[in-house]
Amino acid sequence: MKAYDAAAEIKASPGAIWAILTDAPGYQAWDSGVERVEGSIAPGEKIKVVSKASPGRAFPVKVTEFTPSQRMTWSGGMPLGLFKGVRTFTLAPASTARPGSPCARSTPALSCR
Repeated sequence: MKAYDAAAEIKASPGAIWAILTDAPGYQAWDSGVERVEGSIAPGEKIKVVSKASPGRAFPVKVTEFTPSQRMTWSGGMPLGLFKGVRTFTLAPASTARPGSPCARSTPALSCR
């Protein structure tokens, strides 16, 4: 299984970051690899992600984990298990932030089998 991880320290509260992560129409404004996200990003919902790498092709995923301002997971794949993708977003207070500081660490990870 291949896995890709990325992390960023963002000077914003987890709630502010969460609002951006769950705004489907706004994805293309900050994720350079996404053409658009269709659907509602909410617990148990199915959404479609259209990648700039494969324009016109929608990748259906399901929101399988949803803990507001903390963690969200999207899961999807191809028939017969040929490919399975899992994208997890984890928000946590930045380790270098002062107590009460409006900083959070965002760690989106993508795992592929």
